[in-house]
Amino acid sequence: MTWSLPFFGPSLLILLPALALAAYAQWRVRSTYARYARVESGRRITAADAAARLLEGASLDGVAIQQASRTLGDHYDPRLKVLRLSAPDSTSIAAIGVAAHEVGHAIQHARAYVPLSVRTAVVPVASFGSQLALPLFLVGLFAQYQPLITAGIVAFSVAVLFTLLTLPVEFDASRRAVGALREAALVGEEEIGAVKEVLFAAALTYVAAAAMAALQLVMLLSAGRRR
Repeated sequence: MTWSLPFFGPSLLILLPALALAAYAQWRVRSTYARYARVESGRRITAADAAARLLEGASLDGVAIQQASRTLGDHYDPRLKVLRLSAPDSTSIAAIGVAAHEVGHAIQHARAYVPLSVRTAVVPVASFGSQLALPLFLVGLFAQYQPLITAGIVAFSVAVLFTLLTLPVEFDASRRAVGALREAALVGEEEIGAVKEVLFAAALTYVAAAAMAALQLVMLLSAGRRR
C-alpha cells in the first residue's frame, strides 16, 4: 500500500528501515537458497522423500505431497492437508530444509499448536481488514470524521496482529524441522548448520513483513493525530 505525502509527510521516513530490511531479507533468502540448492545432501534423499519420512515419523497420516506452482512457493495447506514443495525431486540441502519446515507446519496443525490456531482464526478478519483499512482511514481524513479514522486504524491493527502471530509460528516450524531432521538422521550433522542458515534466511522475510506492518501502523496513528 502507498500513501500520498500531503497526508503523511515526514512520517513516511519511518518506513525506510523496514524497506531496507525487506530488501535485505529478499536478497538473503534468494541468495542463500540458490547457494544451498547447489549443495547435494550426503544422504542423496529427495525433498519429497524426506518430507514423507518426517510425516511418517510424526505419525501424520493423510497428508499429501504435491508440486508447488512456483519456486520458493513451498507451503502447507491445513484445510486440505496438502504439503506443496517447489522442488520435490531435488536432493539439495535447501530443498530438504524447506520441505522439513513445511512438515513442521503440518505437525503444528496436528498438535493444535496454539499460535497457529490463533493465526488461522485471524486470517479472514486480517484479510478483510487489510483491504478496508486504508479506504476507511483516507475517507475519514477527507471527511474529518474520527470514527472512520479509528475504524481504519483498528482494521489495520488486525493485519499487524496477523504478521506478529506469524513470527512464532514460523520460528517454531523451523525448530521442529531441525529437530526432526536430526532425529531421523536424514541429513548429516555437518549439514544441519546449512539447513539452519536456509531457514533463518526465510524467517527474515517474515520479520521484515512484521516490521513494515508495525511501522505503517505507527504512521497511520501519527497521521490520524495530526488531522
